[in-house]
Amino acid sequence: MAYDGSTSGPTRSPLLGLPGAVAGDGIDAPVAAHYGSFTTEQRTLVAREGFVDLSHRGVVRISGPDRLTWLHSLTSQHLTDLQPGRPTATLILSPQGHVEHAIYGVDDGESFTAHVEPGRVGDLIAWLERMVFMSRVEIADLSGELAVAWRPAKVSEEPYSGYDFVPRAELEAYAAAAGPACGLWAFEALRIERGEARLGLDTDERTIPNEAGWIGSAVHLDKGCYRGQETVARVHTLGRPPRRLTLLHLDGSDPMLPPLGAEIRVSDAGPDSRVVGTIGTSSRHHELGPIGLALLKRNVPVDAELEIAGPQGAIPATQEVVVDPEVGMHVRPRLR
Repeated sequence: MAYDGSTSGPTRSPLLGLPGAVAGDGIDAPVAAHYGSFTTEQRTLVAREGFVDLSHRGVVRISGPDRLTWLHSLTSQHLTDLQPGRPTATLILSPQGHVEHAIYGVDDGESFTAHVEPGRVGDLIAWLERMVFMSRVEIADLSGELAVAWRPAKVSEEPYSGYDFVPRAELEAYAAAAGPACGLWAFEALRIERGEARLGLDTDERTIPNEAGWIGSAVHLDKGCYRGQETVARVHTLGRPPRRLTLLHLDGSDPMLPPLGAEIRVSDAGPDSRVVGTIGTSSRHHELGPIGLALLKRNVPVDAELEIAGPQGAIPATQEVVVDPEVGMHVRPRLR
């Protein structure tokens, strides 16, 4: 996963040379899926030991005296008072409120360094550069210089904590000090258990923050105006997002996990059953068995049993609520 500095994206991580390393697939192919036993690696992470190589993620650094007020005006998070060292997440939305970028980072008092999904840093930087105008900020793609790693020992009560930015030239030395190495499959199983969506995998081009569980963790409801804010506020005030992120517990008798984007229907709905959602990422959890995240239509009962189109037939699944279908109804605005 060393990054070659070009727009072609990340290349293979040097840590794929570690004993037992097996490469991932899709956009995660540049890093190890596991190092011999993803179940053992999950238990290692749960014990707050080891680290995960995420060096295929893009890294952007924003510096300059106006960086936080500038980001505050553009994104969904309250950033003007962000304290150095405190991890945060923020979103860039379309004018219609659809999520275009999910950014996870930390400020050190002089610059804000953040990581994004593989292959997205170029588009993010291009958009940010168009928004500079007269602000005193500098934007740099540091994907070729810094790698991302995650250490459970550094996880705090703050959402999206535990991430390190490691000089790429020192990645192998970092691995030797922070080991044992745990693969992406172990990390993904625990992320899915937490109900944390990955942009572009658990979401689509129509996703708004209210649907994906980002209200609160990446969206500040009282910060004022930003692009797409009207949609977020309107849906929150109405109390019912069109879709909802859901944790699915899959039938473990099927040896295969469902493919990304597989259609979901309500079980026993008869021949006229309609598609009620699609599945995003899925994994095998060391305790829960096969699990996945899905975007379902809001009107699907939370206790409805579901079926997912799988490679060898329908895979039964049950739901665990991540986003309440009436999430905003529990916090009603005060009317004067």
